[in-house]
Amino acid sequence: MKFNKLTSFTSLFILPLLISMQVITSHKVKEESEFNYIKGSEKGPEHWGQLREEWDTCSNGHMQSPINLSDDKVKVMHHTEKLKGRYKPSNATLVNRGHDIMLKWVNEAGSIYVDGIEYFLIQCHWHSPSEHTINGRRYSLELHMVHENLEKKRAVVAILYKIGRPDKFLSKLMGQISAINDSKDGEIGVGLVDPKQIKVQPRKYYRYKGSLTTPPCTEGVTWNILKKVRSVSREQVQLLREAVHGEFKRNARPTQATKHRAVHFYIPGRILPS
Repeated sequence: MKFNKLTSFTSLFILPLLISMQVITSHKVKEESEFNYIKGSEKGPEHWGQLREEWDTCSNGHMQSPINLSDDKVKVMHHTEKLKGRYKPSNATLVNRGHDIMLKWVNEAGSIYVDGIEYFLIQCHWHSPSEHTINGRRYSLELHMVHENLEKKRAVVAILYKIGRPDKFLSKLMGQISAINDSKDGEIGVGLVDPKQIKVQPRKYYRYKGSLTTPPCTEGVTWNILKKVRSVSREQVQLLREAVHGEFKRNARPTQATKHRAVHFYIPGRILPS
């Protein structure tokens, strides 16, 4: 009788402990990064294509991103309408994905037209340092505004930043970013966020066909990189780096070979007849 009571008593405490240990172990497995940006690492950018079968494009693709945007190798295109987003305020959630910080709009937040096709804004996220380079120069930060059309094709608007005055849009999110610091899959609602505050109205921008810059490196992405470099404070960049996991303090993929792809540079105005 005493043995049974002891057994029951022990079960009440040992079983929950074992279950708890299983949960913790499972959580730790999920926390392990499938890839990183560390040069020379077994999970680094040069090995992404070998880590999973469905990531093969990272190694064998022909339109990979990011690339160096060299002004002496682009084709100048004249346009009469600026690349302009038709955005509107919508509820958004800030998500720590471990490898970056993402702002995800919950409902429709507007769209942008690229070559006459409408792409709807889904999310934006940050890379530090910048992934794209201009004439070989890498900047302190890069913002990606990710859009999708009805056929699930993607168009990204990218903005580069150098150290200087704080970025006003990022300033509005600093408190929430601090709240999900170093918390993978951590999410926090931030209420209404107006994408227009990012001010996507460039007069000059680069455009080319590329890919996602993280695995699975899917190709067919239309990239639009603003020529004008904006400013961000050193503290803002530091917070974004501190918020993600240790191996992602620098989360920029190295530039990829252009491989004879056409890179267009759009400027205002029409070509005058000779």
